[in-house]
Amino acid sequence: PPLGFFDPLGMLTDADQERFDRLRYVEVKHGRICQLAFLGQITTRNGVHLSGDIDYSGHSFDSYPNGLAAVFGDNAIPQAGLLQLVAFVGFLELFVMKDSANGAEPGDFPGDFRNGALDFGWDTFDEETKLSKRAIELNNGRAAMMGILGLMVHEKLGEIDMVADLPIIGALQ
Repeated sequence: PPLGFFDPLGMLTDADQERFDRLRYVEVKHGRICQLAFLGQITTRNGVHLSGDIDYSGHSFDSYPNGLAAVFGDNAIPQAGLLQLVAFVGFLELFVMKDSANGAEPGDFPGDFRNGALDFGWDTFDEETKLSKRAIELNNGRAAMMGILGLMVHEKLGEIDMVADLPIIGALQ
């Protein structure tokens, strides 16, 4: 990776390879989640929502606010809907998105969720290309973690009468 080994908090001073692999697995997983979160934030703030209704009462997907307000605001998604989302993510976590540390067949690297099912040509790449692609994913995940954090901070700044006008999605309100 362009940054190389970076451990400013000294979490790996006396760590072994297993500890490093666990932390790398967590970093890759959080990076993937943040990439999805950032993309979802940008997409919905741009006015793109799923078509149809979110429930049988006839509420459309775009009738709920964007960002944190969809979870914590006055017009937030109902609690039963949030519980369904949490249950679905929990199901994926426990039974689908597993790596070797969580009972799946051993993968090539920490965060390898192919589980013998998904490949998309990964096995056709040479080792240098694989390392490059893993470094790109790691750094994109790091950038997404900072990006979604920045979007959440800007959204909260609007609550204290500080308008944050962002270049891509405008002012968060």
